Amino acid sequence: MAIIKPLILGLVGLAALVLLAGQAGLLAGKRPADLGVKDGKLQPPSNTPNSVSSQADLCPGAMTDYARIDPLPSRGSAAATMPPLRTLIEAMPGAAVIEAREDYLYVQFTTRWLKFVDDAEFWFDPATNVVQIRSASRVGRKDFGVNRARIEAIRARLAAT
Repeated sequence: MAIIKPLILGLVGLAALVLLAGQAGLLAGKRPADLGVKDGKLQPPSNTPNSVSSQADLCPGAMTDYARIDPLPSRGSAAATMPPLRTLIEAMPGAAVIEAREDYLYVQFTTRWLKFVDDAEFWFDPATNVVQIRSASRVGRKDFGVNRARIEAIRARLAAT
C-alpha cells in the first residue's frame, strides 16, 4: 500500500507533464516540406501505420494495406467539388486550411489537448475525376485509426450534403 501512493502521484505528474508539453506545442512535430502534387501524385503514405492515402497502391514498399483508402467522389469538376469540401473541413474542430487552390487543399488538423498535428491533402484529380487524399500524423508510429476515421467522416458529411 505504501508504494501505491507514490506510483499514483508519479503517473499523475507524468500525465500533467505530457499535457503541458502538448499545450506548449512540443508534440506538434514539423511541417513536411515535400507536400503537394508531383507528377499526378501526392506523397506516399508513411512506412508506419499512421497515415492513409487513396494513392497507396502507386507506392511500392509503403504500408499499402494499412494506408489504402478510397478517394472522395467529385461533383463533376474541381470548381464544383472543392469549395463545398473546404467549407465542410473548415467547420471541423481543429482544422486549419493552410493552402487552398482551385484543385488542392492542404489542411492541418490539431488535436485539442495534446496538440498533435496531422497533415491532410485533398487534390482533385482530373484524370480520374475524384479527389485523391492523403492524411498522415506528423509524430508517432501509430495513429490508432484517427486519420482514417477523419477521412471517412468527411466522406459521410459530403454524401449528406
